[in-house]
Amino acid sequence: MSEKTALLVIDVQNIMFSYEGGSLWNEQQVLHNISSLLAKARKSHTPIIYIQHTDSNPNSMLSEGKVTWEIHQDVRPLPTDIVIQKSSWDAFYQTTLHKKLQELGIRKLIIAGMQTEFCLDTTCRSAYSLGYQENILVKDAHSTFDTDVLSASKIVEHHNNILGGRFVTLKGVSEIIF
Repeated sequence: MSEKTALLVIDVQNIMFSYEGGSLWNEQQVLHNISSLLAKARKSHTPIIYIQHTDSNPNSMLSEGKVTWEIHQDVRPLPTDIVIQKSSWDAFYQTTLHKKLQELGIRKLIIAGMQTEFCLDTTCRSAYSLGYQENILVKDAHSTFDTDVLSASKIVEHHNNILGGRFVTLKGVSEIIF
């Protein structure tokens, strides 16, 4: 393990798996892949930071305490993991993430989670802009939903292509070594 590496797990919350508009692309495989990343990170004592989208509106499905707000049981944090709440697509914006990473001496991020074209994309770009030395987007450990314009698989493919080599290095779960 590199002391300067952290696993960032973004918005793997119950609402993503109970969305009325459809299912996540490759849902079970992506969930399995994130679970595999967590096991590897824990084995090597790599810090794990969960990002949890939280809405201040008490009627929102993402308001604190609702079942839909909770992190999915298959990848639930351990007491030793860090959980940071956010209210925008960017995990760094108005959160303690950057400060926490600096405190831990983290310079390399391994990024996985939901939703590809929103929180993953924005957080990858922010990490790059903030000067993290290496950002790895786990290309088979993020997902999204179909839209009226593109299928979810095309959205994932597009973002892997756009982000990879520019803002992040792309690696599959099997290539990740902590």
